[in-house]
Amino acid sequence: MFIDVAKIKLKAGDGGNGAVSFHREKYVASGGPDGGDGGRGGDIVFQTDTNISTLQDFRYKRKYIAKNGENGGARRCSGKSAESLVVRVPKGTLVKDAETGRLIADLSTDEPQVILKGGRGGWGNAHFATPTRQTPRFAKPGTPGEELEVQLELKLLADVGLVGFPNVGKSTLISVVSAAKPNIANYHFTTITPVLGVVDLGEGNSYVIADIPGLIEGAGEGVGLGHQFLRHVERCRMLVHIVDVSGSEGRDPKEDFRIINEELHKFNPELSERPMIVAGNKCDLATDEQIADFKDFVEEQGYDFFPIMAAIRYDVDPLLNKIQEMLSKLPPVRQYEPEPAPVKPVEEFEKTKVNITNHDGVYFVEGDWLLQLINSINFDDYESLQYFQRVLNNTGVIDALREAGVQEGDTVSMYDLEFDFVN
Repeated sequence: MFIDVAKIKLKAGDGGNGAVSFHREKYVASGGPDGGDGGRGGDIVFQTDTNISTLQDFRYKRKYIAKNGENGGARRCSGKSAESLVVRVPKGTLVKDAETGRLIADLSTDEPQVILKGGRGGWGNAHFATPTRQTPRFAKPGTPGEELEVQLELKLLADVGLVGFPNVGKSTLISVVSAAKPNIANYHFTTITPVLGVVDLGEGNSYVIADIPGLIEGAGEGVGLGHQFLRHVERCRMLVHIVDVSGSEGRDPKEDFRIINEELHKFNPELSERPMIVAGNKCDLATDEQIADFKDFVEEQGYDFFPIMAAIRYDVDPLLNKIQEMLSKLPPVRQYEPEPAPVKPVEEFEKTKVNITNHDGVYFVEGDWLLQLINSINFDDYESLQYFQRVLNNTGVIDALREAGVQEGDTVSMYDLEFDFVN
């Protein structure tokens, strides 16, 4: 079964905890703190794999959890960071936030992409040693890894999309111009999955062609298989509209042409503006008058027309050469730009409770929302830093620190962020 949509849950690994330890060695007095830092949790990484063509595997495994980082040890030994969990998907997979629909990544290249980051390891007590705090008896826990439910959508990467009613010869055409072997029979919906084929014209000229099945009237609203597969047309650089010019099944070729174009427009208005040429198939069953009449009809609307007999490969080469000529002038296969996570206005942050603890003059501030905020801040950017400071004021964190007894110059620690408090 061809599966091109799946919903899965992802959980990056938690960071390991820092260690509380003191150096103990014969003849070494007051060895001091030597607790090591925790290791980083494993990231969730998506990698394309050309050996995978559907999202079927994700029907059976719906939860992916990366390993946690190891805890720190004595003698300043840092915990081992966990390896990334690599999730393999077919090329052309879009990763979206299942709740908001925000596009996180477009897996259209061979480059791996980090979808969720693992938690950072906590600092060991050796990190907190100062001239005035020589025996810190505390360490920091690791931060939790990011967690998210995502929706995967596969949109095939093809240069050319073959569209048209069922049983007009799309599968036959792709079988004679490439090495693809689709199911071919004289009944509707023989092809129930998209089929990709490579057309090789020699001298390094080749392109990928896709047979998009299931288009009938109402496909844009989900009738037939159309709604399921129309998404695969969206990346195609151009379309080839195949029509049974003979009307061998009692349909009007002109009406077929109009209906399919309407369904493309309903599904995505951009598709109606995609470069397109028209192939009139089954010319051996049509009269010269039928072919000439349909040719005039198509050309009046600004499209090039090619009469063919796909079953015997008659006059198919001129069509293939025209496709190559048009592709040479078109931009590459479309890639979608990821959408940045929305920045919440400061005014929308309400007074929020945080947990503040004081260890030897270090004020630890914790809260799930605070960790998410810190992960979204670029502390090298002045405006982003100013935004962070305004949120701390607006949510009452600064007031809570004052109530906890923080003084000018005291150290404030928020996960792996540490700064001196300034009134």
